[in-house]
Amino acid sequence: MNDLVSDSRGEGERLQKVLAAAGVASRRVCEQYIAEGRVAVNGEIVTEPGRRVDASVDQVAVDGVAIQLDVSKRYVMLNKPVGVVSSMADDRGKRDLREFTADYEERLFNVGRLDADTSGLLILTNDGDLAQVLAHPSFGVEKTYIATVQGVVYPAALKKLREGFDLEDGPIRADKARLVGEASQGRGTPDRSIVEITLHSGRNRIVRRMLDAVGHPVIELVRRQFGPLHLGTLASGRTRDLGKLELGQLLTLARTPRESTDIHPSADTQD
Repeated sequence: MNDLVSDSRGEGERLQKVLAAAGVASRRVCEQYIAEGRVAVNGEIVTEPGRRVDASVDQVAVDGVAIQLDVSKRYVMLNKPVGVVSSMADDRGKRDLREFTADYEERLFNVGRLDADTSGLLILTNDGDLAQVLAHPSFGVEKTYIATVQGVVYPAALKKLREGFDLEDGPIRADKARLVGEASQGRGTPDRSIVEITLHSGRNRIVRRMLDAVGHPVIELVRRQFGPLHLGTLASGRTRDLGKLELGQLLTLARTPRESTDIHPSADTQD
């Protein structure tokens, strides 16, 4: 996204007007922010309210948090249920994402994918630039999952997840892995565990493959976090618009250059 910038000092609209239209604050307060040196345009601190910007290409941040100037863009969080494929049109007749986007005026599409057996946080948007950056495996967005697995997970398995090992498509390791709890199908001895695992890999079904490799096949998998976004109490099958702070954090993440340490990224992956 960093190549979509321009020097628009002589064109566009006044900075304070664009900020106010984006919902940052009133125009007068935005002028104060600018005068205090809290606003940056394309990485450059601006202290003159008369600066003009082009909302379609210029990148603006307030207090280091990115602002979306294009008010036509929409960002929605979905708690995807199990059994729904991450597609806007499934040719096999399975449930797809259209049932969750039908009530929105904008043409929304998903950022990345979750496989049909995985539930949890999925972003829907009409911002193609953002989606392309965040979904590309080389960007390496950190994601956190809660997995219910077979068997009792001991510290040695968690250590192996964190230190890494080889899969058929190359080495892999979790950024974090911890035991959340244990459970049983009946009232007897625990026969399953709940594990929280965080990683930035975009490789296909990677969480399931990692846990299977340490002897604990996944029974249920939920993505709870994507970058700075948390699923929170959003019910399964429900959607909500991102708040301004969430959107700012997401845009800031997308505009921050970074390199993934994933060894073998794939351009078409699902967790």
